[in-house]
Amino acid sequence: MHKIRAALFGFGLGGRVFHAPFLAADPRFELKVIVTSDPGRATAARQAYPGAAVVSSAEEALAAATDLDLAVISTPPATHAPLAGAALEASLHVVVDKPFVVDSAEGARLVDLAASRSRVLTVFQNRRWDGDFLTVERLVRDGALGRVRRFESRMEFFKPEVAKPWKKSAGPDQGGGILYDLGPHLIDQALRLFGPATLEHAELATARSGGGPDDDAFVVLRHDQGVTSHLAMNFLAPQAGPRFRLTGTDASYTKWGVDPQEASIEAGMLPGDPRYGHEPEELWGRLGHDPSTEPVETARGDYGGFYRQLAGALRSGGTVPVDPEDSLAGLRLIEQAHRLVGG
Repeated sequence: MHKIRAALFGFGLGGRVFHAPFLAADPRFELKVIVTSDPGRATAARQAYPGAAVVSSAEEALAAATDLDLAVISTPPATHAPLAGAALEASLHVVVDKPFVVDSAEGARLVDLAASRSRVLTVFQNRRWDGDFLTVERLVRDGALGRVRRFESRMEFFKPEVAKPWKKSAGPDQGGGILYDLGPHLIDQALRLFGPATLEHAELATARSGGGPDDDAFVVLRHDQGVTSHLAMNFLAPQAGPRFRLTGTDASYTKWGVDPQEASIEAGMLPGDPRYGHEPEELWGRLGHDPSTEPVETARGDYGGFYRQLAGALRSGGTVPVDPEDSLAGLRLIEQAHRLVGG
């Protein structure tokens, strides 16, 4: 069988760190085209992937769609729906970075379009393959906590400067703000662990001087099975809280630190390195009752698992790595949160 020929739309952080290395490392894929209009990124793409054609526009890439199988979209959120639609119309399978789209109605139309074209459409919810989340999944599945009552999940950083120009002013209608940025990760993880939920509470704030979109968010979800999820996101936190804290009837689990995969790729480590995805022991979470808690080894993180499962779906009709309906469920909660606070 021929390799799955992929075009990567965007070579910013997402394309450069979360997609290109894994497409290049998986022998079932061929990274054939990289799309970027930024001259510096184009130079970096040619240096890193000399076998790929680097083009400056989506139109140029889609004009050669007959020589492609897959479009991977890692561009600003407001462009996701039109690019995904154009790729599906060109009979390509499509991976869309999070947030899937900025309007759930647009996402539903894309799902219908993919079905009508018999194309695979999936969303890169890569945090499902974080090592710490895989560990939490196992603990919940194995009943190590008893019945979970509360799930706390945080992604907190100290980033007083906005790195990407479009993020400085983009409102929620363009996928701007921390709730559209990190919310899709935290909400998707909560729904995956504990199933459907309703929004009980939401807080959105802008702490950076000069205003701009929200950079501090907190949402509370009430899952149908009775678990409450507290999800916090902050770009101006001088000290981060625990990444995960789960409270159950038999034990609690607390985990500090962030998954190392992004930092490893940024530092030049390749996905095939035997050290890739492994977390040092000092960052392992702890399970039990105070003061008698025990460390739990963090599972190996594996963003490449997304593309391995995608290859199976494309070649043999296996299950897609992420059902886009899952991402739509999370997006609808984000939309509700913005309506609740009037944002």
